[in-house]
Amino acid sequence: MYKVWLIFDPRRTLIALFSFLGVLAFTIHFILLSTDRFNWLDGEGAPTAAAVADMTPLPPAL
Repeated sequence: MYKVWLIFDPRRTLIALFSFLGVLAFTIHFILLSTDRFNWLDGEGAPTAAAVADMTPLPPAL
């Protein structure tokens, strides 16, 4: 395995790898934000009335 690092410069290789993974992560998140189902920023926001009816309040703190 050490012969691979003799061919490739470790600093440049790791910087390229982290850059690629960062661009990939941003791309995936922007694709998800462009869909209606997975957009967590412009979603419906408030829960529906049926979901609120099923919620019970917490008991008072002692």
